[in-house]
Amino acid sequence: MDRMMNLKALWASRGDWFNSAGQEQNIKDYIALSNQLVRKRQASMAAAAILAAMYFDALSIFALYLVVALTEVLDLKLAREAQDWDGTDSAFGERILKRIVINTVISALAISVFIMNIAIQQTPQGHFTPLFFLFSASIFAAMYNSQMMGVLILRLSIYGFAFLFIAFLDVLRFRPPLGSHIWLEFFTIIFVLYFIGDIAAKFYLNYQERLRQMDLIKEENERSKAALEAKSRFLATVSHELRTPLTSIIGAVDLIKSGKIGSLPDTVGPVMEIASRNGYRLAALIEDLLDMQKVEAGEMVFHFRPTDANDLLSEAVDSISGYASKLGVHVTSQLCSEACLISGDRARLIQVLSNILSNALKFSIEGGSVTARVEHVGHHIRISIQDDGPGIPEGVKDRVFGKFTQVDSSDIRKVGGTGLGLYISKQIVESHNARLDYVSELGVGTTFYLDFDPLRDEEGSDQNLTALPETV
Repeated sequence: MDRMMNLKALWASRGDWFNSAGQEQNIKDYIALSNQLVRKRQASMAAAAILAAMYFDALSIFALYLVVALTEVLDLKLAREAQDWDGTDSAFGERILKRIVINTVISALAISVFIMNIAIQQTPQGHFTPLFFLFSASIFAAMYNSQMMGVLILRLSIYGFAFLFIAFLDVLRFRPPLGSHIWLEFFTIIFVLYFIGDIAAKFYLNYQERLRQMDLIKEENERSKAALEAKSRFLATVSHELRTPLTSIIGAVDLIKSGKIGSLPDTVGPVMEIASRNGYRLAALIEDLLDMQKVEAGEMVFHFRPTDANDLLSEAVDSISGYASKLGVHVTSQLCSEACLISGDRARLIQVLSNILSNALKFSIEGGSVTARVEHVGHHIRISIQDDGPGIPEGVKDRVFGKFTQVDSSDIRKVGGTGLGLYISKQIVESHNARLDYVSELGVGTTFYLDFDPLRDEEGSDQNLTALPETV
């Protein structure tokens, strides 16, 4: 019953082959797979020819095998001509389709004649060898030619004629009684033909189902891309719209705090300090959101230039010196004694280092220390930031570099933050073809490090500070 349903579905879908609008992918898949299987097909046919030549007329066997091998040349030539077809030229596509049909007829006839020649030479004690060769060729076609139903039916029809030729060969030769093994072989061949047709139908329907699944995946991918683009546009618009009024609010609060427009009551000063602090925190969040949107949209622009890693780290340390003094944490720098040139966007790398230094300070206790280093490690230039804070537990690296995540996400965590800083930093560093990672031990501290390829000329000496092209 299942086989009948498969054959009915196969017949109902016969019109798909003649729909040129839906043939582009089928033709490309057919040609690509056919080209990939040349060696396998010819290895099988060569083995069959050698085996048959040992028991039958070797001259006729190898002559017909040579014809079979030459038909592969037609397919290889067609594959080369069709590889640049983009599907837009329908006339060219129709020519390819006609060539496929012609090549299929020639190939199937050559294989059939090759096998029928063996059957003719074989004695009437059955035709197992040629029938097995023909059965193998039919199954191979059913498995690998299911992209184009019309072509598959054409090839199997020619093979079917060869099957019937072999089936009738001894019947017509000897006109045996119905109880003879010759008739048993005849009815067995008819059953095999039905079996091959059923197998071909299943492979074709499975291929069509895979195509439908691929179409669904493509549609879902397009919807996901559209949703992501809409989210990015919304996020960028909202962030930009928030930044302008927030800048005015922060400026007004700072102006009031400064006392330039009048002295404040003692009870108002602390409130304004809270408002100012939270305003700057919100501004930092907006900047992080804008950077995240640029990273995910591939719109972050980098101006790569030769940069001295020593100068880079010194500038970053200087920029957070005031924050370090406020927290009571001592920051020391250990610069590389050699020239340490790297290619990078100075402003973006300062952003990364400032973020890592800021985290190191926030997680350090008052009176603690943070050490910033530039050194050669193996074939890389390493910039590292070491603190003596509580450390990071194992197995949380995804959260450390994740979006909107922190290792301590509880309501009582010691420090605040957006959870975007290290995510953005990692994207920036990887855009420099560099690596951002860390090593940590609980109760001892954490060291974040950036590994860069050194910038050198062909002779191994440091390059001059000439501008490199900017990239996105």
